[in-house]
Amino acid sequence: MKKEYLIYKLSDEVKNSCKIPLEAFKEYGVKRGLRNDDGTGVLVGLTNIGNVVGYERNKDGKLQPIPGKLFYRGYELNDLVEPILKEKRFGFEEIAYLLLSGQLPDSEELDSFKELLNDNMPLDHRTVVHIIDLEGANIMNILARCVLEMYTFDPNPDDISRDNLMRQSIELIARFPTIIAYAYNIYQHSMQGRSLSIRYPREDLSLAENFLYMLEGNDYTKLDARMLDLLLIVQAEHGGGNNSTFTVRVTSSTRTDTYSSIAAGIGSLKGPLHGGANIKVINMFHHLKEHIKDWTNKDEIDIFLNRMLNKEAYDRTGLIYGIGHAVYTLSDPRAEELKKLAGELAREKGRLDEYNFLRLIEQEGIKCLMAHRKSKKPVCANLDFYSGFIYEMLGLPQEIYTPIFAMARIVGWTAHRIEELNFEGRRIIRPAYKNILGQREYKPIAER
Repeated sequence: MKKEYLIYKLSDEVKNSCKIPLEAFKEYGVKRGLRNDDGTGVLVGLTNIGNVVGYERNKDGKLQPIPGKLFYRGYELNDLVEPILKEKRFGFEEIAYLLLSGQLPDSEELDSFKELLNDNMPLDHRTVVHIIDLEGANIMNILARCVLEMYTFDPNPDDISRDNLMRQSIELIARFPTIIAYAYNIYQHSMQGRSLSIRYPREDLSLAENFLYMLEGNDYTKLDARMLDLLLIVQAEHGGGNNSTFTVRVTSSTRTDTYSSIAAGIGSLKGPLHGGANIKVINMFHHLKEHIKDWTNKDEIDIFLNRMLNKEAYDRTGLIYGIGHAVYTLSDPRAEELKKLAGELAREKGRLDEYNFLRLIEQEGIKCLMAHRKSKKPVCANLDFYSGFIYEMLGLPQEIYTPIFAMARIVGWTAHRIEELNFEGRRIIRPAYKNILGQREYKPIAER
């Protein structure tokens, strides 16, 4: 038997061996995707870090949609973001301190924390050389491999004491921007023939500023850096139930090392249904800009969006990317914050027409999707709807959209890992799967 045919045969047999009837899930009471019948997540853990609120239950126990709220260590996201916006300062480091420790820092603590991050931002020479050797088109894969390599250079990689976990967390938060910036510059050099620039991080810059500096030198504005800083804040944490954070908690529960756990989280975030969704949205937006002549005409927009929902237009998946969320109903607080940021940046960049068009797509997309589903259950724009547009206005390439998400979310990941390894009553996370195949009688090879 030819090897090529054997691969085809094995693949073809999988069609039958992977069949699980949909009705079997109800029969055995299995929550597909760890979701209840009403769409809410199955409660599998407790946390003090992030709280995602999109609905409440009435007296009858039924879900009641409410405007979405996101809390970081008990503080509502908007209450954290508004002072930073008003004072026109950088705040990601402050939020990182809060998520790691559980407390907002005072001025002295914050200054020391910023210095600590800056001290840990430069990479070991061997890691820089390794990134050069790891040339490739996918920055997320390079990031994961670099994280795994950090194990080699760590003097205590397997130590899960609180002090060591905190040290590792701070090093990861500080080095993610450097790894991503270097990896992209090397990608440009190897794939596009651009000059290779490896810029050393500066002590006088914030984390967001340093990332833009390492990526593109001084070719950025103060507003660009502030917008990126706020993007990082908004994406830093989203409870324990999102796929990548849950992956980090599951792997951490085995007491594996920090780098293995974080690499697993990176692999999860990379998926197009998770962190990679922002690219889906911006590509859809480009398509709509090309195929809708009048960006202010609701009827024309509705016709095209309905064609998309009927799998007749764009990528024929039946999806409007960036609309809908597993938890949020009336609104996603992250999307609301990013909508404001996008508006401010669009005015600065002279792209208000595109911004207004995107807002109209959001409005009409929600309307068309609810009508298509014939459902009164409210849906809203999610985080990804505006993030890609902001990245684009900042002049950032698509190759690093999802890595920037990881650069923000590493704060939440490490906070959850520390909690998973230190709360009372912790156990290895081990859910159950029901086997529905039944027992089979073995036949000797001569009888098959």
